Amino acid sequence: MKKNGLLKTVLILTVVMGLLTVILLFTSVKQAENNTYITIDPDTMKLIQLEPPKDGDPIAIVDTTLGEFRFVLYPEQSPNAVKNFTELAQSGYYNNTYVFSSESGAYSAAGSKLKNGEMPQDYDKSRELVVRELNQNLWTFRGAVCSLNTTVDRSFKERVLGGGTYFNGSRFAVINSIEFDDETKQALLEDTNNERLGQAFIDNGGIPNFAQQMTVIGQTYEGFDVIEALSNLETESSGIYNIPKEDIMINSIEISEYTSENSK
Repeated sequence: MKKNGLLKTVLILTVVMGLLTVILLFTSVKQAENNTYITIDPDTMKLIQLEPPKDGDPIAIVDTTLGEFRFVLYPEQSPNAVKNFTELAQSGYYNNTYVFSSESGAYSAAGSKLKNGEMPQDYDKSRELVVRELNQNLWTFRGAVCSLNTTVDRSFKERVLGGGTYFNGSRFAVINSIEFDDETKQALLEDTNNERLGQAFIDNGGIPNFAQQMTVIGQTYEGFDVIEALSNLETESSGIYNIPKEDIMINSIEISEYTSENSK
């Protein structure tokens, strides 16, 4: 797996940020023999990110240069990605890593050992080859924390007809929101047969066109001012990422359990 291959998918996600074509994913689609699409059943879909955390839920406490934010983890829905993230956090891997991209108020990307967002030469490839996990109950609402895609494995047939197995890794994105102007709101409500989901994006913010494109591992419940700040940094483009001019760091990530007492 080449370094450039690791970055290409992330770049593509950034380029399509302003598009709304992924709204089609809100409707039920045929399950392929890969992790490219999932079947969405509006009757059984639960928007669990809109529910407050409960005592005993696993959480991550992220201390950054700009302050702290906390998010609940979803090991039941995204078991492999959450396990990867949790093990890395508990090992101290994320200590003094960079926020390496800040995207015009929409989202930030973090967890890189290098300021430019690339992987160091001695990185553990197994940590970057976690099969992407998509779930009809997890969406890229404001505050969602997502494992960034790294690469895709496709056969020749899949290259021609579509499909393949997508992977994610150690670096993660923290979703803030696009601007929901009247045109965007109208498109969300008119171009999907799942009005409840479209309205949830309008009410809570997020990036609809990232929906079902990345593994969602958690949902922020405290520190929205911090994720807002992380997504609005002064940057300069590397051609791949909008890298913060000032070094913005993840000081540490602590894995804990939610209790009403440790909630601010």
